[in-house]
Amino acid sequence: MKMNGMIRVLLLSSACLVSVACGSKKAEQTAVVVEVAKPKVTTTIAHLEQVEMQSVLTGNVEGFAVNNITPQQARRITRLLVDVGDRVEAGQKVAEMDNSAVAQAKAQYENNKAAFERTDELYKFGGESKANWEAVKTAYEVSKLTYENLLENTSLVSPVSGVVTARNYDNGDMVGALPIFVVQKINPVKIRLHVSESLYSYLRKGLQVSVELDALPEQQFKGRVSRITPAIDASTRTFEVEVTVANDRELIKPGMYARVTMNYGKRASVVVPDRAVVKQLGAGTRFVYLYTQQGTVEFRKVELGRRLDDRYEILSGVNDGEEILLTGHAGVKNGQAVERVE
Repeated sequence: MKMNGMIRVLLLSSACLVSVACGSKKAEQTAVVVEVAKPKVTTTIAHLEQVEMQSVLTGNVEGFAVNNITPQQARRITRLLVDVGDRVEAGQKVAEMDNSAVAQAKAQYENNKAAFERTDELYKFGGESKANWEAVKTAYEVSKLTYENLLENTSLVSPVSGVVTARNYDNGDMVGALPIFVVQKINPVKIRLHVSESLYSYLRKGLQVSVELDALPEQQFKGRVSRITPAIDASTRTFEVEVTVANDRELIKPGMYARVTMNYGKRASVVVPDRAVVKQLGAGTRFVYLYTQQGTVEFRKVELGRRLDDRYEILSGVNDGEEILLTGHAGVKNGQAVERVE
């Protein structure tokens, strides 16, 4: 029977009930009273709340444009005009290459040009065949392209305004597989992120984001989503998103580690105090303990969303209005009777 929050259990012999021995050595009838206290618990009510849909993603900063400056053919470097860390403007000369082949190509081009002009005059008056005219014209055009290509690759220029972030050769070196310089445009910069496919429908181009960098503590930068890939990576179940960040003062450098916070709007979610959530030992599983109308405890596995100061968003496992244990979890078993206290 129930009495003052205690469970009274009577262990009886086969005949009579007494609270002590009957006074005789032959007395066989005894009664033992065992009282077990119910665990005392406090409870709270899970309720719906408008919660910001937010996620924090990480990535590395990259230049908005990255250019590898190198000649089209293997050439020897005559002089390097910039170095790592230097700022360059679009069209600025950054290296001079050996030009010994340029003079020969120029002479060939000028000879072919003069030959074509003569042949063209004769062809207009019927003094030259079309086949010969086309052959001379082709030779002239090929030599012109060769000369212009050599000339272009003798003086190398930067195609973008930016900062030199790498140099792979010295004066006098023969250029191989690596570029001479790497120039990156760093205003703005971009960050590539890999986002879970569950968020695909929430993202859109132009979405404003907040960016923090380990190298620049206590500073926050604003960015926006500038590109969303239209396909999901089947192996990782993610898709790539590119975020662009203004960098007028050029404080943000390529290679910095960035944390990007995205807000997708609000949704109604069940919210509970963090004290009500219990972690299963040896696993990452989270539970809450439901208090039933019968005064017993029922375990509920939950999926957590965002942490909101001293509360958790619950994505699944608990419904609005359900009563859950706030304190008194220790030693409680599934289905066990408990005593609720104020």
